[in-house]
Amino acid sequence: MLSHFGLIASQGNAYMKSKISALIALAATMIAASAVSSHAEDLNFKLTNGTNSVLTRFYSSPTGVGEWEEDVFGDDVLNPGESIDITIADGRTVCKYDMRFEFEEGSNLATTEDTQDLCAMGSYTIHE
Repeated sequence: MLSHFGLIASQGNAYMKSKISALIALAATMIAASAVSSHAEDLNFKLTNGTNSVLTRFYSSPTGVGEWEEDVFGDDVLNPGESIDITIADGRTVCKYDMRFEFEEGSNLATTEDTQDLCAMGSYTIHE
């Protein structure tokens, strides 16, 4: 009878090991899936200056953020009719951004602000 009990215990251990392995595999899959879904992708779009004035500064910040982030252009400008590829690699997982456009001093254009879903658009043209 003891040998029969040993066989049952051995089968029980194999069953438990199989269940534990399955749970570990499931947990690893869930961790990997959450890591992928929380990874932010860079936002890319083409910005075109469709005005007759030089665009000197371009700011973007996620909608709801109280302050503008740094000027995307730095020391550069965007002349009338020119385009530039913009990449926002801020590590966030949001799509809706506020944008602020500032033109050269003496221009007849006022500072302009807009809000767009940057994940859904491939290009943006600022018009007068």
